[in-house]
Amino acid sequence: MFNTKSGLYTTLFICVLLALSVFLGLEKDPDASIKVFLAPEILFTIGSFPVTNSFFWEIVLSLILIVTAVRMKYSLKQQPGTFQNIVELLIEGGYKFVDTITKDDSKTKRVFPLVFTMFFFILFTNLFGFLPGEAAIHYGEASLFRSVMADYSIVLMLTVVSVITVQIVAIVTYGPFGYLKKFINFSSPLNFILGLMEIISELAKILSLSFRLFGNIFAGEVLAVVMLFLMPYFLPLPFMFLGLLSAIIQAFVFSLLTTIFITMASELPAPADPVVT
Repeated sequence: MFNTKSGLYTTLFICVLLALSVFLGLEKDPDASIKVFLAPEILFTIGSFPVTNSFFWEIVLSLILIVTAVRMKYSLKQQPGTFQNIVELLIEGGYKFVDTITKDDSKTKRVFPLVFTMFFFILFTNLFGFLPGEAAIHYGEASLFRSVMADYSIVLMLTVVSVITVQIVAIVTYGPFGYLKKFINFSSPLNFILGLMEIISELAKILSLSFRLFGNIFAGEVLAVVMLFLMPYFLPLPFMFLGLLSAIIQAFVFSLLTTIFITMASELPAPADPVVT
């Protein structure tokens, strides 16, 4: 890196930013502290129902997406503008990608609306968490903004929808008795153990999908808050960039795994080769 002038200048620039960040970070209020809440904060209650900051923004962002989608449906043009071109490009690219996984156009037409909606919803809510200045806005004593996917209850419900869809597809593919036979099989001790492992595998999908998404988004928020507290001017930038990258990747990974699970559940086992005597 030091062999070229550009590499040397880049290193010096980074060192200056770090030194300036440390110097400016020393000027914070000595009584300042960090408050990190694993559970979302309650903004207000409707009767006995608590409305948390993450739930509030989930509703708001969902309404924004719904209104935008309905408006786009009734404003499509034969000669699209820039915005419509971008949306059509995203939808077409996503459809082709899902089709490379399912390898069946009829399956893709059924799977794509669900997984693309999940991808776009997770991505939109994750990117919303990077609006500048939102951490400084409070409603009463609670922070007004919180990333939707940093609330495990919301992530869990999204995961349950994904896993239940997989189970419904498997029931339709194998039939009710064929589906139950995967989990409850007394034909031999080995098949019985394999059935128990299948049950554990299905439960593990809920944990793996939800913990991966929630853990990455929540950890990214906590890391950004800590860096902003320690050295608030320049040092947090690379960590915020990593958080932004993780927000995009996690939306893609969640929808990708959902697509793979549904595709696997919709495939019938290959028939056994006949025994030649």
